[in-house]
Amino acid sequence: MKNLQLLSRCQSDRQSLSRVRSSLDFYVALTSAIALCFLSLSLPMSNASAQLRTLYKPSDLATGKDVNDVLSDKDIPTGQKGFARDYIINVKQDDRLEITVNSSNFDTVLSLIDNKGESIAENDDIAGDSTNSLIFFRVRQAGNYIVRVSSFGGSSGGKFLLRVNKLRVVE
Repeated sequence: MKNLQLLSRCQSDRQSLSRVRSSLDFYVALTSAIALCFLSLSLPMSNASAQLRTLYKPSDLATGKDVNDVLSDKDIPTGQKGFARDYIINVKQDDRLEITVNSSNFDTVLSLIDNKGESIAENDDIAGDSTNSLIFFRVRQAGNYIVRVSSFGGSSGGKFLLRVNKLRVVE
């Protein structure tokens, strides 16, 4: 009797195992089909991401020249109810930079971003009751950096004056 029960249980376990294998085969086939679907969808997306890179083109920024510009709700949303505008600057190792942004229309925030996308310097208010921003920075690695002007506290922006000066070491 025990042998019959064991045999019956084994057959039941084999059937269950077979159902599990069929289910696994189905899921493997399904995930493969989904992966192929995403792969085919990603091909047009690569064109879309290339178009996005074309749309995001920071303005060139030269040292020693004033940039009069306007920050508006058509610029990059910051996710903190404000907006940002980016500029790209090429600098050499050991350059010493003074970056300023002034506006009477909004509370400015100034950021310096490296080629990895990390903010390496940031300033909200210069001092006291001024809402203008200032960064002093010594470049450790030559290359392109992003200077980002943004608004603080959800203001939509307005006119601003941006300037980058290369400082000389006085000996």
